[in-house]
Amino acid sequence: MLTTRRVFMGSALAMGAGLAGPARAARAADTLVFGLSSYPPNLQAFAAAGTAALTVKLQTHRGLLSYDSTGKVRPELAESWEPQGATGWRFRLREAVFHNGKAVTSEDVRWTLEQIAAENSAAAFAGQFRDIERVETPDPRTAVIVMKEPTSILPEWLAHPHVPIVARESLGRDGVGIGAGPYVVKSQERGSSVTLEANPRYYRPGLPKIRNLRFIAYADENLRVAALRAGDVDIIEYVPWEAMASIEADTNLRLDNQNGPFMWMGFNGARKPFDNPLVRQACAYAIRREEIVQAVFFGRGAPLAGIPLVEDSPFFDAARSRHFSYDPAKAKALLSQAGLAGGFSTQLLSTAQYGMHKSTAEIVQQHLGEIGIKAELSMPDWATRIARGSRAQYDFFIQGSTADNNDPDGLSTLLDGSLPSSSSRSINLPTPEVHDLFAEGRREFDGAKRKAIYERLEKQALYDCALVGLAWRAQGYAMAKDVRGFRGLPGALNFNSGVTLEDVSLG
Repeated sequence: MLTTRRVFMGSALAMGAGLAGPARAARAADTLVFGLSSYPPNLQAFAAAGTAALTVKLQTHRGLLSYDSTGKVRPELAESWEPQGATGWRFRLREAVFHNGKAVTSEDVRWTLEQIAAENSAAAFAGQFRDIERVETPDPRTAVIVMKEPTSILPEWLAHPHVPIVARESLGRDGVGIGAGPYVVKSQERGSSVTLEANPRYYRPGLPKIRNLRFIAYADENLRVAALRAGDVDIIEYVPWEAMASIEADTNLRLDNQNGPFMWMGFNGARKPFDNPLVRQACAYAIRREEIVQAVFFGRGAPLAGIPLVEDSPFFDAARSRHFSYDPAKAKALLSQAGLAGGFSTQLLSTAQYGMHKSTAEIVQQHLGEIGIKAELSMPDWATRIARGSRAQYDFFIQGSTADNNDPDGLSTLLDGSLPSSSSRSINLPTPEVHDLFAEGRREFDGAKRKAIYERLEKQALYDCALVGLAWRAQGYAMAKDVRGFRGLPGALNFNSGVTLEDVSLG
């Protein structure tokens, strides 16, 4: 059925490639309309709530650092930074103000990091920032972050969009906080759209280039493409894979396509039998990954049978990348070893809102059934999927993710079972060895020594099997040809590409 759908949709969308180019719908010339893949479940400053939420949050909030279009760490609220002593990093703040007009100071930095690291925090980076010993504020524009141990990776952490700096005492019950980003929220239509306008106090002169940003949610991926072709929107995220070829062929449109995101399975260790690593490994060996690449992503991707390190990473190992290549006999033997030779019944959580999640889940369900695992599919909308994941209301799940950055440490939020609960990683699966190896890697500044550490970590993570890779996927943004300045960030950073919207102009 998936192959039939693939052929039909590919043919239908290819037929549209010859249509006349989009005539931008009547609206102000200073407005850019962005077609989101869903309405953001929330805009909380420190939470992981999907790409749509992240794209909007990147406009209203900024951290000490971020990434440029090549994937390198760049200054944001901090204009410079450098190591200080064995465990410290010194940051010099630029002259910037929050949306409420108050200056960004080192006290705001200290307060923000304390909120992220608080004991009851559900922040995506709560675990990492609990390794902060203290934040010194010698003057309003200097912040010294002193870690408990040497931390080579701290600038990468601080560049992540889930670590924005917010004004002191500004976190209300909604968790959004007052940011210092290039745009401010003008209005919201719940479930439909978010409209932003340029922040006149933004610290980068001449930016943002577009006065108004309007985000409209198109949960149906084909309607999202149709809206772009019609000129109702200027740019869309999550270009469906079956539409990529026709968009590339359309002289009125442009496709920005980057590899880095991937599909995977995760588990709830509190639900038997997924507390047993042998069962998780059996699931890993049962999947014919090439079928996912072809049927779900129209060949725009690659099988992912190991830990998700991209091939151009200096830490990549070809043999380990094929560790879980399809082997149904081994999968059945592992189930037998776990005392489940007859298989078992379970429930697989995914979502019907994104075709890639739904179709991947259907293929996984079929493949697991062939080794005796009878998986009932649960396919709520995306917001419900996030909520159920956060509350551990599942046996195991399908997820689309990427690492936090292009360093191996960027996988820690997916592989380290000691971190706080999250909808985007396995839960109730302790991984003490992996946790310790990530900590060892962070303490090390020498590249060769770090490589040896991460080799040990990768082998342990393959045994723990808290993340079962399924498929790399090409991630696409599509836009009208007169959209200038938008860039898809490389590799694991692709979901952060919204940071470049401040540079976008029309014409």
